[in-house]
Amino acid sequence: MAYFKVAFGFLVTAFLSATVSLAHPGLGFGWGGVGAPGGQSGAPSYGLFPQFYQFSCPQAEDIVMSVLEKAIAKEPRMAASLLRLHFHDCFVQGCDASILLDNSATIVSEKNSLPNRNSVRGFEVIDEIKARLEEACPQTVSCADILAMAARGSTVFSGGPSWELPLGRRDSKTASLSTSNNNIPPPNSTLQNLITLFQRQGLDEVDLVALSGGHTIGVARCATFKQRLYNQNGNNLPDQTLERTYYYGLKSVCPKSGGDNNISPLDFGSPVKFDNLYFKLILWGKGLLNSDEVLLTGNVGNTMELVKAYAKDENLFFKQFAKSMIKMGNISPLTGFNGEVRKNCRLVN
Repeated sequence: MAYFKVAFGFLVTAFLSATVSLAHPGLGFGWGGVGAPGGQSGAPSYGLFPQFYQFSCPQAEDIVMSVLEKAIAKEPRMAASLLRLHFHDCFVQGCDASILLDNSATIVSEKNSLPNRNSVRGFEVIDEIKARLEEACPQTVSCADILAMAARGSTVFSGGPSWELPLGRRDSKTASLSTSNNNIPPPNSTLQNLITLFQRQGLDEVDLVALSGGHTIGVARCATFKQRLYNQNGNNLPDQTLERTYYYGLKSVCPKSGGDNNISPLDFGSPVKFDNLYFKLILWGKGLLNSDEVLLTGNVGNTMELVKAYAKDENLFFKQFAKSMIKMGNISPLTGFNGEVRKNCRLVN
């Protein structure tokens, strides 16, 4: 009889556990676990897993992709903006959608940090995705997961790789302007500075070079590369690594004074196509930002070899980019009962 009671109790517990897991996908999958930042193995961690919305919002990814497809068809550059949004989110407090929060009585927005001010964009596309998801599955899909799905979708719609995306992030109730100013690598970074900032997130040199390859799409403002054209080393001379013809072309876009918001493609050969031309351009002295160029000339670690390898083999770059995006998406997510699922991505509930 005692055995029967134990067995019956076990069955009831198992049934209740399964029922709760179905109602709240993620419970019973290690939610709330805290490991090393970045999920060092690159494998899904912290209870994030691709089927997270399988029962609670099975149409989530279709909704994201349908909004993205229209937005990118209307403005191809939007793909790069959404990819960058995910990157600038994950490097601050982890992948928690803190970058989406507007100023309020309790929030000092990250949108006004030096790396983000006047340059980060794509918020209206995220708003539209969120509105559609709230209609279909109220308060179910987090803004942090929307950013991760939008980054992958933007890569795919630009001709790049796809990957199986771990989901289940929740949204922060806080933002950090100071961390945004200090953790996002600036465009004039030295190679050692880039490596240090990536290591702080649990990302290594391979991740650094592969994720820099996201610059195969998108543009940069004159303000981010002006130093290379006119005063690279504090001596009023240009960066000697710039190929001459490319240098003169950039000068026509980016004058010595003014024009800070003028833009130039990061990969002028195929600015809206996700490919490996970015790495070839670096080899030819035609990388736009100092942070691109130093991957080749920085003389630290193995970044030069990686640039050459990805320039030679696009498939190798695509495979590693997908792995590194998964790893970056695993940086310190909020899971379980931490954080919340915002109704409006710009405001805490």
